[in-house]
Amino acid sequence: MIEIIGALVHADEASAANGAARPAPLQKQLIERLQQAILAGRLPAGSLLPSSRLLAAEMGVSRNTVVIAYEHLAAVGYVIADRQGTRVSPLSSPAARGEPAAAPAATEVAYAARVGQFAALQAPVDNAYPLTPGTPALDRFPLAAWRRVLERAMERAWPQALGYGTPAGEPALRDAIAAHLRMARGVRCDGSQVVITEGAQEALNLCVRLFTNPGDIAWVEDPGYRGAKAAFNAGDLRTLAMPVDAEGIVVPDDAWRAHPPRLIYTSPAHQYPTGAVLSVARRLALIAQARRGGAWLVEDDYDGEVRHTGEPIASMQGLVDDAPVLYVGSFSKTMFPALRIGFVVLPGAIAARAAVALQEMLRGGHRLEQLALAHFIASGEFGRHLGRMRRLYRERQRALRDALARHFPAARILGGDCGMHLTLLLPSTIDDRMLAQRAQAQGLNPRALSGFALGASQQTNGLVIGYGNTAAERLAPAVKQLAELAREVERDAQSVAKGGAVRAPKSARKPARQSAQESVQESVQNCTTRPRRRSRATAARDV
Repeated sequence: MIEIIGALVHADEASAANGAARPAPLQKQLIERLQQAILAGRLPAGSLLPSSRLLAAEMGVSRNTVVIAYEHLAAVGYVIADRQGTRVSPLSSPAARGEPAAAPAATEVAYAARVGQFAALQAPVDNAYPLTPGTPALDRFPLAAWRRVLERAMERAWPQALGYGTPAGEPALRDAIAAHLRMARGVRCDGSQVVITEGAQEALNLCVRLFTNPGDIAWVEDPGYRGAKAAFNAGDLRTLAMPVDAEGIVVPDDAWRAHPPRLIYTSPAHQYPTGAVLSVARRLALIAQARRGGAWLVEDDYDGEVRHTGEPIASMQGLVDDAPVLYVGSFSKTMFPALRIGFVVLPGAIAARAAVALQEMLRGGHRLEQLALAHFIASGEFGRHLGRMRRLYRERQRALRDALARHFPAARILGGDCGMHLTLLLPSTIDDRMLAQRAQAQGLNPRALSGFALGASQQTNGLVIGYGNTAAERLAPAVKQLAELAREVERDAQSVAKGGAVRAPKSARKPARQSAQESVQESVQNCTTRPRRRSRATAARDV
């Protein structure tokens, strides 16, 4: 048998070899060797294995070690133990049956058709990189206050909070969110209408599962949030793009008749990524048409809390009684993304009926975090944190606007009334995706505007530039570097048009002195009290 399965490695033998790793226990080694020999056909089906005493003596182990190995192999079906002894089971593997193994066929994986609708626009990038849209100032989050409410939740809810909770979420958090939304966003709701989800993306997925069937039509803003398109595609919906102008989503006159929707996604308080505010006239028209056509409006209020000018814009959901609006929000921008708590507010007329389906569709979890967040809101800490963040983001937006006006004087800037990003429109001579790619190589992470559109055009050639996670004093150097990269991209495009060779990007010719990881760590820790030294050879990687 030792010729078939090989000798086992004892601990004393391994210790004699300098630097050798400690071997696995003899029992585990024996099980693995026997499994490999059976699967490879060296121990064919029906082979009688040696008795435990004989194999123990041959392998130099105790009989108990062999007995336990045989019992494990019998439990998982490798061998059959009876009065005649222990024999190898008949297995479906060709090698185990003693047949020659066929060459593996190079077959393509048959994914679901919907998977083909998803396309990655770029390699994964750390969202802690400077200029990332949608990333808040994580280094300014009141961690001590959050730790206190977590400890309070653990002390008061232990151990019940470790079990499954209500599928729709903790009642205390649902009530706290409803009270906050009524006061701050003008949403007409109570806690029974609020359903807690794992972020806004799950809230969108839930809207699709509750209110649509495969093949239904869904309208999305274009350019718009890619997560909404992903949710609709995953639900096998027919997604139609609706253009966006300065007053928000534009619905053509014949769209309701030619392509009647079941769901309409919109971000009325601050359209993503253009920053447009949906006018009241269009809001009322959408609500009226949705009522007549049996459609549901998905209102994504992703950063309406972060208003910089004037009074906060009230929700579309609260404009009229019983509006056919599914109000979606999350705490990824106002708290921190890793919290993974979002919500959807259902109309009161359907909340009770939907609760029956939610019992099967959802499982209550994250109970400690939900209880902690409920107290964080009710105690006023959430409101104080929002006030501090609004002041901080206003300062950072001003710094970004000044830098863009200096280094991109001819470009048009969109948005700015809300949120944590600005959109910079670029001339057709600068490819936004190429510019974003080169910026990422330098440790910056603006996003190409065309990546948010279903069809690229001159109106969607630009950059979506975040300022939430970048200190004000670091924005000017970052934008300067971005402008240098934009000139490189433009020169390369002109060279290609003339039939010339494209020069290597400056980042490839002379890499920046500071690594991207070091820059990210410095930004996250807010260690920016003094400016960094700059390389004379190239522009410094500022954030």
